Amino acid sequence: MPSSKLPYDLPSRAPSPVVREEQIEYGFIGKLQGLKYEYRADIRDRASLECNFREKFEALNRVKLSDSEFARLLDEIVTPDVFTAARTLRERNAFTREDGTPLNYTLVNIKDWCKNTFEVVNQLRINTDNSHHRYDVLILINGVPCVQVELKTLGINPRRAMEQIVDYKNDPGNGYTKTLLCFLQLFIVSNRTNTYYFANNNARHFSFNQDERFLPIYQFADEANNKITQLDSFADTFLVKCTLGQTLSRYMVLVASEQKLLMMRPYQVYAVKQIVDCIQQNCGNGYIWHTTGSGKTLTSFKASTLLKDREDIDKCLFVVDRKDLDRQTREEFNRFQEGCVEENTNTAALVRRLLSDDYADKVIVTTIQKLGLALIDTSKRNKQQKKHGKATYKEQLEPLSDKRIVFIFDECHRSQFGANHDAIKEFFPKAQLFGFTGTPIFEKNATAKQFEGDEGQFRTTENLFQKQLHAYTITHAIEDANVLRFHVDYFKPEGKKLPKPGEALAKKAVIEAILTKHDTATAGRRFNALLATNSINDAIEYHGLFAVLQTAKQLANPDFQPLNIACVFSPPAEGDADVKQIQEDLPQEKEDNEVDPEGKKASLKAIVASYNARFGSNHTVSEFDEYYKDVQQRIKDQQWPNADFPAANKIDITIVVDMLLTGFDSKYLNTLYVDKNLKYHGLIQAFSRTNRVLNGTKPYGNILDFRQQQGNVDAAIALFSGEKTGEQAREIWLVDKAPVVIQKLDAAVTRLADFMQSQGLACAPEAVPNLKGDDARAAFISHFKEVQRLKTQLDQYTDLTDDNATAIEHILPAEDLQGFRGVYLDTAQRLKAQQGRGDKEAGGDAADVDQLDFEFVLFASAVVDYDYIMGLMSRFSQQGPGKQKMSREQLIGLIQADAKFMNERDDIAAYINTLKAGEGLSETAIREGYTRFKKEKDSTELTAIATQHQLAPAALQAFVDGILQRMIFDGEALSDLMAPLDLGWKARAQAELALMKELVPLLIKRAQGREISGLSAYEQ
Repeated sequence: MPSSKLPYDLPSRAPSPVVREEQIEYGFIGKLQGLKYEYRADIRDRASLECNFREKFEALNRVKLSDSEFARLLDEIVTPDVFTAARTLRERNAFTREDGTPLNYTLVNIKDWCKNTFEVVNQLRINTDNSHHRYDVLILINGVPCVQVELKTLGINPRRAMEQIVDYKNDPGNGYTKTLLCFLQLFIVSNRTNTYYFANNNARHFSFNQDERFLPIYQFADEANNKITQLDSFADTFLVKCTLGQTLSRYMVLVASEQKLLMMRPYQVYAVKQIVDCIQQNCGNGYIWHTTGSGKTLTSFKASTLLKDREDIDKCLFVVDRKDLDRQTREEFNRFQEGCVEENTNTAALVRRLLSDDYADKVIVTTIQKLGLALIDTSKRNKQQKKHGKATYKEQLEPLSDKRIVFIFDECHRSQFGANHDAIKEFFPKAQLFGFTGTPIFEKNATAKQFEGDEGQFRTTENLFQKQLHAYTITHAIEDANVLRFHVDYFKPEGKKLPKPGEALAKKAVIEAILTKHDTATAGRRFNALLATNSINDAIEYHGLFAVLQTAKQLANPDFQPLNIACVFSPPAEGDADVKQIQEDLPQEKEDNEVDPEGKKASLKAIVASYNARFGSNHTVSEFDEYYKDVQQRIKDQQWPNADFPAANKIDITIVVDMLLTGFDSKYLNTLYVDKNLKYHGLIQAFSRTNRVLNGTKPYGNILDFRQQQGNVDAAIALFSGEKTGEQAREIWLVDKAPVVIQKLDAAVTRLADFMQSQGLACAPEAVPNLKGDDARAAFISHFKEVQRLKTQLDQYTDLTDDNATAIEHILPAEDLQGFRGVYLDTAQRLKAQQGRGDKEAGGDAADVDQLDFEFVLFASAVVDYDYIMGLMSRFSQQGPGKQKMSREQLIGLIQADAKFMNERDDIAAYINTLKAGEGLSETAIREGYTRFKKEKDSTELTAIATQHQLAPAALQAFVDGILQRMIFDGEALSDLMAPLDLGWKARAQAELALMKELVPLLIKRAQGREISGLSAYEQ
């Protein structure tokens, strides 16, 4: 088909234009043709795709391959490993020809991606093994399928669209693993008005697990962060040939250590482009305002690696201001690209690498302190060199003073305001300096002054770096759901006069409040918290008081579960260079350690000893950095379920002064207790420890402020709100107050009741199974999921009053909530099994079911786990009839309402029905009894199937055990199992299908969410 024809309209042979998806597809192809893509109507199957690729490959590499050579080339490059395919696409590769001569080739023009051919194909059908997929639109670059576009007619949830693609990729023998489609880099999903894109990846980074940690999904935006979601506008900006080529070649990062493809977000790309343009035009310095949590390290890594290949740049230095950040940044850089940067163990090593001509030394990560020690005449290191008659480091670096060096400063508002920054500018007059900051210094929040004569003015980020190159503020990030909003509870002590802003409460009262509210704030200890204190002495006192008060609570109430408390602050430096570096950005700790340093050190020793006793470690104050790293890791270990990593090994609350309030990230940290005066950038940095996005169980970052700092919070929001007014920013940054959310909950429950009544049913859990048709069940799922989402939000509010709690109970009694959760899970399981199969009942609509996104994570309690249930069963068994705190029915209801037990709920409920109140079974006996019960039940179930199908029970058991051990369905083993029946091929095929119809649900249930390879061929 000639490329001049623009197929905006359906061809005459096409179905009625009522089929909107087809109209969208043809219009989209026309748009791409307008962007000079060639439309290839002749490429509709695997053979024509490979034939086109061969033509492009031979032209690019100026070679003519024989048929056998081409077949072998395909065999070498086609791989199920997405990461390997991505590298092959971007690198020069080697192939041995039939005559033994080597052929060095590329699949695309990797030097200039704009010079590749760009083609578009549609409705390509690929049949392989059990997979029969058709792909809406594919973009071929030099014949290689690099982008897949799936077009929809309905406003489906993007996460559901992603899940469909994940399902396609999980089909055994699918086209993504066995054909040229293995080179797909990017998926685009659009219903014309909403367009999203995301990177291809291997299964471990491209799946939905039980915690529902989703793939990163993107919407395109312009430099001002205005979203470009309409399909034609998206194509005009994102799919311009050169832009797409740059996106794939420059702005996707291959993370070697994780074998993962990473997309850069639009704002990250714009920041990198601004830096590169600024260097290209040699037009001075600049800074990037990208909020905390927006991925500044990836942006700066990409900027530095692009500069690494520029011949007019001699060195690129990425400069941090603390040793721990130096380590973190190096680890991140090397995560993005193995061996990218080496460790600078000391100033001498840094100087050696600065003077080196090796390509490996072109990008260096270092601390500003090490740089300062080299460049300042009066530094200790330079004095030592002079004393020993050696050239000072500054003198050694003299040859670099007229070189073109780029400095990229991480968090440029910190210690760069001192002499180190001035020394760099003076020594490297041709250098260009770029700063990244999440919280710039404006005149309002500046503390350091620069003087000229007698006049002093505050030093701002703009003073140091001349101009702002790009901004992506916390307001942008919250609107994009890249970070969470905040819930701020300004604690008011009961029956006492309200403290003045900034005034401290008694520490005992603060701890009592924390112990009361912690389980609520952290969703039953699913998350953990920091306690920010005003001084080292306060931190020491808090650590001791927590131990005293928790011990007293345990004595008073044996059921009280104490919190694991850790505490970290830097020790007195005492000449230790590492500690000095750590303290550069810890002003309060540095100041505190100057008073009674021995006392502080003794207290820290006692705190570390307590930590060692609790966690079985052997840290010492003399190796403080190792202790600090362990605390950080243990906070992050909160991500693991208690079944995998016991709660005793985790930290619930870490008491801090300055440490961890900047530069530390953990998705499972959701709460900050504040007994410290904070303002402006310090406040935003501290709050931002809590607002990393996880999933529906973490609706916001929780702040419990014990110092009445609402004025400071409002001032900080106003200063860092970007283009919004303070009032607009408050609405974006802060979650609604409890009464507003309660009103929303009331409205959601009313909508659910109205829907049930429209179906002629009462709004009660027991009425849900009577809903007729899958479209009605799908509507129930959507209505109740919204109810549960609002309830999850309210469950973590630490400032609910008794009246609030009464109102919530009145709107949705706890018993009804639990009942609805149970029937939700029943209904969701049934509908999820049907997704993607086009099932319809009378009056049902498969499209409604296919769009559903169930979000089971909203229905899984952190408190109610397997151990908890076993303990409840034991207590039920030990108490006589009529004396139980929880009845048999309540216990079963609790299990049926929790998504964690979805695959075992019927078995556990059946086992509970066999227990007798007053039987007095221990927890161990309960566990052993359940294991025995399940084994017997499974055996009975399998024996019944074997008898029905005239098979030996032992043979069927062995067949099932073999599948579950390997998680692979074995067709040959099935044939061996059926062989004794001595059936003809047709009868045997029917018998196999009949058997598998019963075995498939049993196998899926026993696999407990894990995928059995090859089983999908038998799924109905």
